[in-house]
Amino acid sequence: MYNLKHFVTGLLFASTLITLGQNEQKFKEVKKIAPNWESMAANYEVPEWFEDGKIGIWVHWGVSSAIDENRPHDGSHYGRRMYGEAGYLGASEGDFRTTKELTEWHTERYGNPSQFGYEKFIPTFKAAHFKPEELVAFFKECGARFIMPVATHHDNFDLYDSFFSYNSVKMGPKRDLIQDWKDAAYNNGIKFGVSTHLYWSPRFFNTARQYQKPGTPEWELFNMDYDPKGFASQDSWNEHWYKRCWDLIEKYNPDMFNNDSPYPDEKKGKGLGVKLFSDFLNHDLKQNNGKQTTVLSFKNQKENKAAFTYNLERGMFAEKQEYPWMWATDLSGNWFYRKGAKTKMSVPVLIGNAVDAISKNGVVMMNVGLKGDGTLPEAQAIILRAFRDWISINGDGVYGTRPWKVYGEGPLEIVTKRTGENLKEYSDKDIRFTTKNGDLYVFVLAAPTEGVLIKTLKSKGVLNKEIKDISLLGSNEKINWSQNIGGLSINQPKGLPKQPAVCFKITLK
Repeated sequence: MYNLKHFVTGLLFASTLITLGQNEQKFKEVKKIAPNWESMAANYEVPEWFEDGKIGIWVHWGVSSAIDENRPHDGSHYGRRMYGEAGYLGASEGDFRTTKELTEWHTERYGNPSQFGYEKFIPTFKAAHFKPEELVAFFKECGARFIMPVATHHDNFDLYDSFFSYNSVKMGPKRDLIQDWKDAAYNNGIKFGVSTHLYWSPRFFNTARQYQKPGTPEWELFNMDYDPKGFASQDSWNEHWYKRCWDLIEKYNPDMFNNDSPYPDEKKGKGLGVKLFSDFLNHDLKQNNGKQTTVLSFKNQKENKAAFTYNLERGMFAEKQEYPWMWATDLSGNWFYRKGAKTKMSVPVLIGNAVDAISKNGVVMMNVGLKGDGTLPEAQAIILRAFRDWISINGDGVYGTRPWKVYGEGPLEIVTKRTGENLKEYSDKDIRFTTKNGDLYVFVLAAPTEGVLIKTLKSKGVLNKEIKDISLLGSNEKINWSQNIGGLSINQPKGLPKQPAVCFKITLK
């Protein structure tokens, strides 16, 4: 019995060793992306949750949110403008005028910047009424399937528990705001991302340098150890940027990482940008047995779009794109909250632009700017509620869909351009398509008044299957239609949903 017992134990031990060996071999076989763009392009894969989710909320919030809400236009860059002439090289004449006005206002309202610097605003940023669970629940109700709060903006202040001295745990709110967002996202069953805007920081505070003194705590905040003009070639800054970003990734393990500003390149920055990005993806691959579950996004329009998810900030594409991309727009009118700011985009145009982006393989990211106390301004909440009312009816044509053979048709010209998003009203002649499970969704981007003619869906055209049935999302009404070489004609429904855009679902045989 004794020998048999040991024999069985030996077999179990041997079996365990074999299993461990197999797991070790499996671990070794997990692909690893090399820190170069060729490897990134060959291996980057957009996870389905991102393509399926379609709608996200970006959140700009921080120290500048707590400054007097009646301040003049600051272009979301109060920290650099308050110190005088625009600190960015090549600034426009209008930029200088905006800066001059803000500097004068700051001096009158708070005192000369030499006496009242940006650091004095940090204690006023308290987030006293910040309720992340309620906010995220509201965002989800309004259609969002992921959120992406800013973790660090150009002002060099971290909204999380970082190793950097200036952070929201040690100062201001005295709480880990990014962890709060993450907990709320997961509690509400949606994905969580972070956005860092750190890289511009030495340049951002260029004009603040004249007031800084060695040995003060502010020396670190204003990046006095880095060259405001030549920081991109400074190893110390590029390494610091990498460490700050990696600290954020490692501590919070986000589903999405957005780098809003440039990054250390291969010529001046020893490739630390692509190293961080590949490390981020490899970290994910290691955790998920070689399957990518995260999204990497940034704004470099010159880089191979197969290597990352392109963030087309406040811009649009004229044509359908091969790779998924992000249309990032702003509902606050200023990125960061300012009472006098408002978006120039009407709700019908916002909805039309969102559908246009989705039809062209895009994902929609709507930015909100919270008040300093952590509450959502009512003007932005009104827009989100309107979007909620629309997507609650038409979501079947949005979530889980993919672009069709062609994106659509119509007279309104959409131009491929960054910072050039459409502000013009759509008509009922502007049509966009999506597809899912073999069905075709037809969005009419303004409520039709006398029926709809879709020329793209003419008989013997690109629609190579017969139509079985057509229904209108949000209605039980029987839809009458006919098809010929001129197009697909849908008779005017008697009871249209009272929405800026409507969606017909075409079931094919």
